[in-house]
Amino acid sequence: MPLDDILGRLAALHPKRIDLTLERMLRILDALEHPERKLPPVIHVAGTNGKGSTVAFLRAMLEAAGLRVHVYTSPHLVRFNERFRLGKVGGGVLATDEQLRAALDRCERANGGVPITIFEMETAAAFCLFADHPADVLLLEVGLGGRLDATNVIDKPVASVITPIGMDHPEFLGDTLAKIAGEKAGIIKKGVPVICAEQHAEAEIVIEAVAKKLRAPLHAATQDWHVSIERGRLVYQDERGLLDLSAPRLFGRHQFGNAGLAIATLRAIEEFKIDQAAFEQGIARAEWPARMQRLVSGALVAQAPKDSEVWLDGGHNADGGRVVAAALGDLEERVSRPLVIVTGMMGNKDAGGFLANFAGLTRHIIAVPIPDQDNAMAPDILADAARRLGMRVEIAESVEAALRRIAALAYEVPPRILITGSLYLAGHVLAENGTLPT
Repeated sequence: MPLDDILGRLAALHPKRIDLTLERMLRILDALEHPERKLPPVIHVAGTNGKGSTVAFLRAMLEAAGLRVHVYTSPHLVRFNERFRLGKVGGGVLATDEQLRAALDRCERANGGVPITIFEMETAAAFCLFADHPADVLLLEVGLGGRLDATNVIDKPVASVITPIGMDHPEFLGDTLAKIAGEKAGIIKKGVPVICAEQHAEAEIVIEAVAKKLRAPLHAATQDWHVSIERGRLVYQDERGLLDLSAPRLFGRHQFGNAGLAIATLRAIEEFKIDQAAFEQGIARAEWPARMQRLVSGALVAQAPKDSEVWLDGGHNADGGRVVAAALGDLEERVSRPLVIVTGMMGNKDAGGFLANFAGLTRHIIAVPIPDQDNAMAPDILADAARRLGMRVEIAESVEAALRRIAALAYEVPPRILITGSLYLAGHVLAENGTLPT
């Protein structure tokens, strides 16, 4: 049976796509004889922005050190298999359709038809897969929040990592940074090292309090470790010394911070001995699609103006927009080009907060729908948000149509085009362009 059919059947087991609790997860894991207790050492990663990039750096560094690395991330961009990476010597591979069908079938039989969310079933299947395949470490990314996320059933990870926290999913996590930070800090475990990115003050206070209560050693950015950009290189420093490394392959100033967080994490785990060469190689090799990704060829790119730049980023909240805008500013300093933004967003996002970051950078915005997403924001609502910011905006029926419209305009130099606003939109773009994540 095709994976999509299996997932569709499993999704019908619970009417609510998101329903945060650990009760159903604990029940199915008990029925499965606790695969979560048979996993390799776990690095648990929560946060609002930068989780995927931080995981990508961790994987690349650990693999450069010769370790086998399992990885669980979400959501996928194009193929469901992207969520499950099985560790192998020399680099991991995505789980096959056959492996995923077998794991999901095992979980479905153990569940017995009772209500459970699709993400809980996927996470249980991931634990079964990872428990059955030997590896040295599992990188486990939180799906939503932390405290009640389906991944938060690991009693003793080797590290709890918290990336930058911002306003996102307030309907599930709370309407203040402090409340959201409390949910994210729910992954902190007694005595387990906590490695934390630089945070807003409200979030930092909460994380420090939880770590102190649980006697979890806290390794906080700007306090216990530092990362900076010097002459285009990444300079990392903590009490153990200084590392002078090449710039990350992933583009943008924010990726220096994500790389620094990955380094701090691996230096905080006593079980791992990662040398400078592995850090260097990992920074140079790490890839993570739809995060300031340059698209240089493909079916969609062919619709853009000749010699233009086409960039893709899945940012979808105010803080995500801020770091992308900073990256665009750096590009503008190198080579000046007119900027056009093609954007589509989900209906529960703060379009104004996201787009405000680009108000001084772009000539105009083209709002598009996100295909096959019932909860996507209507382009006219997105356009209204842009107009309230004083932006020139128009609407196109698709990304392809938007690119053709840009190609029909007259620019003094070929433009820089950013497609952004949603990981769902980014996944659609990668599929249409023929650029599949591996």
